[in-house]
Amino acid sequence: MTKPVTHKRIRMFNTKDTYPNQALDNDLCQAVVAGNTVYVRGQIGTDFDGQLIGLGDPRAQAEQAMKNVRQLLEEAGSDLSHIVKTTIYITDPRFRDPVYQVVGKWLKGVFPVSTGIVVAGLGQPEWLMEIDVIAVIPE
Repeated sequence: MTKPVTHKRIRMFNTKDTYPNQALDNDLCQAVVAGNTVYVRGQIGTDFDGQLIGLGDPRAQAEQAMKNVRQLLEEAGSDLSHIVKTTIYITDPRFRDPVYQVVGKWLKGVFPVSTGIVVAGLGQPEWLMEIDVIAVIPE
């Protein structure tokens, strides 16, 4: 007997293909839809072709990350206006203003709850920021 599908995975990938410089072999995806909730994996300044945008520029990386978030939400049947929670990670407290200005521009009028964290580093040394979001799909 097969189990009923309770969620949908968007843009599945394996880390050995995405991060060949690391000895990883994990099956992941960019977003999961469970019920009417969308969980978006942490997005960085890399486009979906693997090209880093804005080497050394937290503002440019935040811009690309938000483009990714928008695209993933649209693929899930939602959009930026339905974001309910953001978590923003930055590798230097001086990046707070440029990163939050970009995110704020993209989420003007949305009013999500938000958590900001300064971390010692992210998955790759060139990544300066990362954002993950939770959104809903409107009825």
